Amino acid sequence: MSGEIVNLRRVRKTKQRNADADAAAENRVRFGQRKTQRALAVDTEKLATRRFEAHRRESPAHVDNGQSAKLPRTAPDGA
Repeated sequence: MSGEIVNLRRVRKTKQRNADADAAAENRVRFGQRKTQRALAVDTEKLATRRFEAHRRESPAHVDNGQSAKLPRTAPDGA
């Protein structure tokens, strides 16, 4: 009738460690992204923005300060 002596504190801590490891693994799958993948996404976005901006008809400086909206004034038709 002699059984193995179990330290309840050790069992509780082991159980908690396993639960934490499982939660961490689940979070890595759900939210994780490798550093190289994040860098690639940022670089791709920068490249797409640069290509988009290269196809503008006017440079952004002209658009921002409103020079493209100013048209030369002409004399009225009756004068």
